[in-house]
Amino acid sequence: MSNAPGPTHAADDVVVIEALVAEFFAAFTTSPDLDRRMDRLRAMFLPGARIVSTAGPTMAAYSVDEFIEPRRALLSDGTLRDFSEWPTSGHVEVFGDVAHWFGHYAKKGVQGDEPFDGRGGKSIQFVRSAGTWLIAAAAWDDEPSAEC
Repeated sequence: MSNAPGPTHAADDVVVIEALVAEFFAAFTTSPDLDRRMDRLRAMFLPGARIVSTAGPTMAAYSVDEFIEPRRALLSDGTLRDFSEWPTSGHVEVFGDVAHWFGHYAKKGVQGDEPFDGRGGKSIQFVRSAGTWLIAAAAWDDEPSAEC
């Protein structure tokens, strides 16, 4: 006998995880209420979660705080203006208390006086702990910019 949730349960989980993914991306905007969004983002992660970026010349791996705090600074110190990022496509797979979202995203903003936009791919792994879905790990890569 399997303990894996049935199709209805998994469908409900997909809705919850898609909402978490949307909230994850919505955290990265220069709009008001940044501290609340960053605090909520931190609460979405499992303690000890890792975030990895392969965008740029070298890979970087972050703890939750190492990931969040520099982004909080960038979004609040005027370095970025009119910045946002959002998922453009993606899919969720659920098996019991483990889930995965893989998809693509876009971003745009102004850095200095230069408008920019970009796209990338992101993988977010979730685990259910005490009935709550939390992010256990995330990894992303950006498409090369036109200057590369």
